[in-house]
Amino acid sequence: MKRNYREEYEYWLESKVVDEKTKEELRALEGNDQEIEGRFKSMLTFGTAGLRGIMGAGIGMMNVYTVRYATQGLANLIIANGGQLGGKSKEGNGVAIAHDSRNNSRLFAEEAAAVLAANNIKVYIFDDMRPTPELSFAVRETGSIAGINITASHNPKEYNGYKAYWADGAQLGPEHANIVSAEIAKVDIFKDVRTMDYNAAVAEGLIEILGDPMDETYIGKVMETSITRKYIDQVAKDMKIVFTPFHGAGYKLVPEILRRQGYGAIIPVEEQMIPDGNFPTVKSPNPENTEGFALAIEYAKKYDAELVIGVDPDSDRCGAVVKAKDGYKILSGNQEACLMLDYIFTVRKELGTMPEKPFVCKSIVSTVMADKIAADNGVKMYDVLTGFKFIGEKIKDLDENGDEHFLFGFEESIGFLGGSYARDKDAVYAAMMMAEMACYYKAQGMSVYDGLMALYEKYGYFVENTESTVFGGFDSNERREAVMARIRENAPEEIGLKVEGVTDYLGDVPGFTKSNVLFYNLADGCAVAVRPSGTEPKIKTYVMAQGATAEEAENNRKAVREAIDALLA
Repeated sequence: MKRNYREEYEYWLESKVVDEKTKEELRALEGNDQEIEGRFKSMLTFGTAGLRGIMGAGIGMMNVYTVRYATQGLANLIIANGGQLGGKSKEGNGVAIAHDSRNNSRLFAEEAAAVLAANNIKVYIFDDMRPTPELSFAVRETGSIAGINITASHNPKEYNGYKAYWADGAQLGPEHANIVSAEIAKVDIFKDVRTMDYNAAVAEGLIEILGDPMDETYIGKVMETSITRKYIDQVAKDMKIVFTPFHGAGYKLVPEILRRQGYGAIIPVEEQMIPDGNFPTVKSPNPENTEGFALAIEYAKKYDAELVIGVDPDSDRCGAVVKAKDGYKILSGNQEACLMLDYIFTVRKELGTMPEKPFVCKSIVSTVMADKIAADNGVKMYDVLTGFKFIGEKIKDLDENGDEHFLFGFEESIGFLGGSYARDKDAVYAAMMMAEMACYYKAQGMSVYDGLMALYEKYGYFVENTESTVFGGFDSNERREAVMARIRENAPEEIGLKVEGVTDYLGDVPGFTKSNVLFYNLADGCAVAVRPSGTEPKIKTYVMAQGATAEEAENNRKAVREAIDALLA
């Protein structure tokens, strides 16, 4: 029976399943009808990105009850596919679970494990926080049919999330996500969700704890993606690298892999090495933001470091700061990717290790400079929709099941992967590769920033910019969709520059699943993409500009940025 928000609120207050602390939180809302409606109007949307929301009591929030609810929906999908104990799934049995450093992440991970165990589904859960890419790796390594990672990536401290993976190690695709969403809708959040005592499930062998052995296997696979030790052996012992995990799950494995590679001076940002879901030293734990690197840059100046590496709380995104003649420069995800691509291609050719039929992938909102670098090196570039699962699909279809060889994949939002051991972006890999590339340039008497400038001189100047239009209030999603509908129905002829073509990915675009993205090709080789976030009430706009000079590229970017912001206002 469908309940309205007031009925749902009362249902929670009356339920014997809901704990007293949660009921106290709910009673405090009495009289605030707007807040009650916001929390109880609808369940958090379960999509290809799983769940993500602010933590608190209510069906529209992240809490133990919505985590159990979502997990029962996932369990139903797994059972239908024969993935429980004694099942006959061709894809695997069991579920791997990991979590990050956020508040309640361990609690939510154990609650999910308890629901799966009560559904007779084997669970492999890490003993403590781990990087997201290790969860992707563990799904495949344990032969699981699915995976769960409790994380809200780089969102503010109020948020948490629930990412679901399938047997290939990539996040759930639309078909499976729709099934889970439908299963959730069929069951009652309290009456139909099975659960059991977590410790009892461990004692019965329904839940198995993963620890150091899985770490060792994972690190070994990441290290196999190293291109060469040639330049590392020449200069790594003298390289100074500042590292920050932003209070998150990368605090252990990123420094460990750099130590094993032979770097002589890994300088941790001590204040940020302590895992803490409140992220006390930053406004937002996002290595895409300049503000987040303030402490790390202070360390870099103090120790005269050549490179700063920062990874987000679940250690799937890797940001970098490099030393230049006039100070320290924060690289964008597109700049990092182009530098790594050029390094991989150049050195593989130098060593004769370029495979037959190599290919690389990027999201459609990432820089076209990468296309030029790939074409110049005879490497096929595939564009995919935003979401690393789509890069994972290319790896599965072309490398695992085809005759092409995957070299590198990236998204402009500082997400990178250089091997098929995982099917999600990997900051542990990216940190290792950024350091290795820095050694390559240092051995030539150059900085990484010098290398970037050399690429611009060769391929032209490119500048990209991603910003978000945020919608507040409890009707935020409706207003966001109304704006998308308006610009879709009233196609602009100019967005700072002349519109030369429009691709609407909600239509039938060959090679792409339908997605709510509008892509405008503009004059002078520039472009802008518009898409609503899958996890937050905002519209993201990606400006991709270029020019013969840095000034021309920046002028184009400004013109497009001002126009697209005005269009969304």
